[in-house]
Amino acid sequence: MASLGQIDTYMPKRPTTWQRFKRTMRKNPVTAFGLIIVLSLIFIALFAPWLAPYDPYATDPRLSLEPPSRAHPFGTDTFGSDILSRIIYGARLDLMIAFGAVSIALVVGCLLGAIAGYWEGMVSELIMRVVELLQAFPAFILALAIAGALGPSFKNLIIAIAMTNIPIYAHLMRISILANKQHDYSMAAVSLGASPLRVLFKHLLPNSLAPIFIQSTLQPGYAILTAAGLSFIGLGVRIPEPEWGLMVAMGSSRIISGDWWVSLFPGLFIIIAVMGFNLIGDGLQDIFDPQRR
Repeated sequence: MASLGQIDTYMPKRPTTWQRFKRTMRKNPVTAFGLIIVLSLIFIALFAPWLAPYDPYATDPRLSLEPPSRAHPFGTDTFGSDILSRIIYGARLDLMIAFGAVSIALVVGCLLGAIAGYWEGMVSELIMRVVELLQAFPAFILALAIAGALGPSFKNLIIAIAMTNIPIYAHLMRISILANKQHDYSMAAVSLGASPLRVLFKHLLPNSLAPIFIQSTLQPGYAILTAAGLSFIGLGVRIPEPEWGLMVAMGSSRIISGDWWVSLFPGLFIIIAVMGFNLIGDGLQDIFDPQRR
């Protein structure tokens, strides 16, 4: 008779998350391309002082609206600032906004969703009614209202975007907690006398993070897009900060006069950043979603 060790030898081993990730990268070059885009943007943001050829805040009226050239590959804006340098520093600013807003929304939303999913009753109903109230408004309209009420600034922009994303994480976490509560490991922990907080944070939360992780890779792209939209209408960061949406707004009035480069290049970087995060999120769904493997 074969021993347990021999049986384990013949049993196929489930691939680890890292193995599934590498396999997905090989099978899906589009996802790998998205990862390269995001890592490149992070690299640009980290090393902006060494990569930017000019000071992004420096102005020179004599160089106002210079077209792309060898000295200024992306041209200059209305104030004579080098657009390439401002785009490079803008990567740092926009990624800080995106990751900051997503981090706040993830922590607050997951906490509210976990409480609503584990302690059903009046507390759950109260939390979910507030969450549904926030979801009743279109995300950008809600962000616009919050940013308008708080005033245009870097910090308020992060808060406004985070508030629109909290309901997404709260709903996902609540659904995951409700599903995992019915599993044997959860009921076994309760029967052994584990406290509710121990069951929630040690057993349920770690097993409910897969859909949250996937969503968190998609949200930075939407956060960058929302930040750009709010800055475009004057409710984001203020001049002279090198934010991509603000740069597009500064050049929008110059398109008719033929100064197309002022808004074109920052707009392209917004598109590239959003596309990169979306491609990564789609690839991670292939890794973590059993129905798509």
